[in-house]
Amino acid sequence: MSAHLSLILGGARSGKSRRAEALAAASEADVVYVATCATSLADIEMLDRIGAHQGRRPAHWLTVENRFDLPVLFAELSGRTILLDCLTLWLSFHCEAMEENVLFDYLRASIVSAKRNAHSILIVSNELGMGLVPSNPAGRSFRDLCGRANQLVAAEADLVEFQIAGLPLVLKGGRLP
Repeated sequence: MSAHLSLILGGARSGKSRRAEALAAASEADVVYVATCATSLADIEMLDRIGAHQGRRPAHWLTVENRFDLPVLFAELSGRTILLDCLTLWLSFHCEAMEENVLFDYLRASIVSAKRNAHSILIVSNELGMGLVPSNPAGRSFRDLCGRANQLVAAEADLVEFQIAGLPLVLKGGRLP
């Protein structure tokens, strides 16, 4: 039986991480928080954001940082609820090193591994396509990459929610118990 896959989308400060954390806390399995920010590349402001996220998580949750090999990691975390925060940062870590088709194949392999091994998977991602059009080709390319990645995950997801002002709007599926 495959795991329940949820995608929680939203803009900056929309409440998407808090929503995913609440859904993970309701899980019957142990929770593993997979943080996808490369901490060695983080500036002071990003380190403050990381600290705020860390401060909100229950102490009994396992946190995995600086691991970007998701298929292998998901296999190692068998039977647990996995909260991946966030897909956008994971994409930014890989996008310069991989061609887009290779990156999407890797993302698909990650989803297959998660659905095979986890109890439940919650993926947080940014919706970048509703804001200003980036002023440079690299920004537009990354925005488009994120949009296509969100579509790929949404197609596989059992639940897709869009967070707006801290409120969930269900786009696909029903609510988790």
